[in-house]
Amino acid sequence: MLGIKDLLRQTEARAAALACGIPPEQLEFMDLSFYRTGTIAKAPIHPPDIADITALLGRLKPSQIYMAGDLSDPHGTHRVCADAIFRAVHEVWKQGLQFEVWLYRGAWQEWAPHEIDRVVPVSPDDLERKKLAIFRHQSQKDRAMFPGGVDRREFWQRAEDRNRHTAKVYDELGLPEFYALEGFVQWNGSSEG
Repeated sequence: MLGIKDLLRQTEARAAALACGIPPEQLEFMDLSFYRTGTIAKAPIHPPDIADITALLGRLKPSQIYMAGDLSDPHGTHRVCADAIFRAVHEVWKQGLQFEVWLYRGAWQEWAPHEIDRVVPVSPDDLERKKLAIFRHQSQKDRAMFPGGVDRREFWQRAEDRNRHTAKVYDELGLPEFYALEGFVQWNGSSEG
């Protein structure tokens, strides 16, 4: 049974997906046992958690997956979730299902240019849609619960500034000029992202 916090986060995720044009029937919420602690701290990852993620990947048979690569986020949730996904990916890779795993960064930091394997141009309209999706996470707005460090900007401001800054850095390196860029690192199968 979902707690109020989990229900709130799922509702926010549904609203954010709609802002991006993704219909609710394309969403799945795993409700994994390690995540259901009711606190910031997550429980240890259990074998059934890995089995559930493995089953989902086996059913969907993706060609690519994208996941948070903020492995040093202030409260550790992204790290625990990434560890569970990494373990499941290893399992399905052993079973012969192959796909690419791409990591992105969120509010706290961006990849250095030499770390980035792929950048995706972000138009002004795309960036606005991204901001609108972030706005749908009302529990993370105005005063973020886990802002990290001394940066008091809202998450949407951090995301916009990060994407615009990445484009500026690439432009200064002599690469084509874009309004904004989202950087991704391809996960190579190691335990670290």
